[in-house]
Amino acid sequence: MRWPTVLLGFLAVALAQDSSTESSESGTTTDGTVVSVTTPVAIPSGTYQEFSTTITLSDGDESVIASTTHYNGTMTASNQTAVTTTSDSLTLLVGGGGGGTTVIGNNSMNATATTTGTATNTPVVNTRPCNSYPEFCTRKYSNITMVATHNSPFVRKNSVAANQALDVTTQLNDGVRTLQFQTHYVNGTMYLCHTTCQLLDAGTLEAYLTDVNKWMRKNPYDVVTFIIGNFDYVSPENFTTPIYNSGLKDLIYTPTKVPMALNDWPTLSEMILKQKRAVFFMDYQANQTAYPWLMDQFSQVWETPFSPTDPAFPCTQQRPPGLSKADAKDRMYMANHNLNLQLNLGSLSMLIPNTAQLDETNAVNGSGSLGEMAQECNKTWGRPPNFLLVDYYNYGNFNGSVFEVAAQMNNVTYDRNCCGKTSGALREVSVAGMSTVLLVAVGVQMVMSAF
Repeated sequence: MRWPTVLLGFLAVALAQDSSTESSESGTTTDGTVVSVTTPVAIPSGTYQEFSTTITLSDGDESVIASTTHYNGTMTASNQTAVTTTSDSLTLLVGGGGGGTTVIGNNSMNATATTTGTATNTPVVNTRPCNSYPEFCTRKYSNITMVATHNSPFVRKNSVAANQALDVTTQLNDGVRTLQFQTHYVNGTMYLCHTTCQLLDAGTLEAYLTDVNKWMRKNPYDVVTFIIGNFDYVSPENFTTPIYNSGLKDLIYTPTKVPMALNDWPTLSEMILKQKRAVFFMDYQANQTAYPWLMDQFSQVWETPFSPTDPAFPCTQQRPPGLSKADAKDRMYMANHNLNLQLNLGSLSMLIPNTAQLDETNAVNGSGSLGEMAQECNKTWGRPPNFLLVDYYNYGNFNGSVFEVAAQMNNVTYDRNCCGKTSGALREVSVAGMSTVLLVAVGVQMVMSAF
């Protein structure tokens, strides 16, 4: 019997389970520390890259990995010509070599600079924001906590598979600077789909990135990070065409080393002055020999556990497995903080975002809050998370609560207006989602009965 296409889609969702079933997993880290974590069965099991030595890259847009050292990552007068630029009567400062500019007060609220090799040494106060804050201009990219939207493109009213309420342009306008998403390769085109394109199809990767490119062109003082979930484990060359065609090609940042340790990253102002401010990571199948700019995520950024139904959100290292504590402390890391609701309907088990608890999950304080997790991570690892991955970022105990948490981790003041929010809308989604899941369960049961 031929199964109806829509029911095949339902069955695909049921079989995928959307990372819903958990199991206990234990192992030993490379420094001899035995770890035990609870992991969803459906966590991707792709291979993880390991680098026994640091590989240096040649400087420039066409960097390729070579066996010899071309560039040691130190900013000098020979490889950095721009040191000071002025726009709209606001000054952007960056450190450099030769007769350049030396920044003073790296984490100060009022960062200043003195000019060397010139007739005057009068300090200049930097008032130009980088990623919304003047203080960030002099900070390394690896020394900033950013709000990251989990499954950023998946915005669909009354959809059980949606993870955000507002489109990507609004997310960026509100202050999101890291966009995470899941891709699927269908008939030669890269799509943005949640688990399966029958469940939620958010269009092509190229169209989504084109919208981001338009925003970045209008906001030249912002660095945006992309974390790609390569769900189908396809080769990285399949991503180059949609990324290049979106218009982002000339903005792509290429690292100086593989892997990049904490101190290897440039400051935001260095990235902005060079206009290399689109940072790409991919979780599986990255090939930095062929594409140095499409960085292997788990060589540069580790993650806390997927805790889909556990509001405790432990700040232990999970992916990549076997990472030593010393290496973990010398890499950036992402705090997964998106709480889900597990639904078990007969043989069907799947996850949907727990929208009923968003006011607590995305809150600044309280049990299970984003603020509590960030504080615990800071205490455990001696520094805050670099990325705070959240669902429905515009909900919390007040509008903008997730940005307040990031500001506290960054030791800056959050005083912006945020965000679009409609009272009760997500609870309607939750109810509608439950109805949808019931229909899925009925559909699956019909399919199984007819088989």
